[in-house]
Amino acid sequence: MGRSFEVRKASMAKTQGAKIKVYSKYGKEIYMSAKNGGADPDSNLSLKHLIAKAKKDQVPGHVIDKAIDKATGGGGEDYQPARYEGFGPGGASVIVDCLTDNGNRTFQDVRQCFVKTGAKIGSPGAVAHMFDHQAVFQFKGDDEEAVLEALMMQDVDVSDIELEDGVITVFAPHTEFFKVKTALGEEFPDLTVDVEEITFVPQTNTPVTGEDAEKFQKFLDLLDDCDDVQQVYHNAEL
Repeated sequence: MGRSFEVRKASMAKTQGAKIKVYSKYGKEIYMSAKNGGADPDSNLSLKHLIAKAKKDQVPGHVIDKAIDKATGGGGEDYQPARYEGFGPGGASVIVDCLTDNGNRTFQDVRQCFVKTGAKIGSPGAVAHMFDHQAVFQFKGDDEEAVLEALMMQDVDVSDIELEDGVITVFAPHTEFFKVKTALGEEFPDLTVDVEEITFVPQTNTPVTGEDAEKFQKFLDLLDDCDDVQQVYHNAEL
């Protein structure tokens, strides 16, 4: 059991740590969704989407069930959403979304990620206007016109639709998420959707190169290590 074993063991530990973080993030989101909107996925579409997304990311059923049980048990944690905005290394715009039970701790943790990499945390709304809050769906296909026509027939408000390398991407206002999802399911029953999410899409990209690119990657790694960070959006073109 020499060096190769040590490398493999370290790799396994890193993989396990990544899994735990994914489970924790989904656990918080599912808990909050069930607590705020009810534990029945059929009447809580947000919860239904989260559960489907979690299963796609191979989150075990017991993690999902535990989060829902905690939400219906009355007590438990009281997480609140928190959003931080600023400029990462190289001047790229960054939005950091968190779920926290201690706002002061989370702010200090996120702030340190900015400070340690020479980035600058800003005030609320500092960069959000540089992003569009969009529902994004992506799947294999070669006829975006047919997809657009089908969605229009279902009275879906589509912002944009792209075809590139045999992959169709549909953009819509975030409020249209479930309408798009339902329409695609009805119009194309055999369609496998690879990406379906509500996200912040940058209006323009900022090239980040050289030393700034290395710092930006470190910045993202530090944020990933923060337990309260759920999502990071940026316009950096590394």
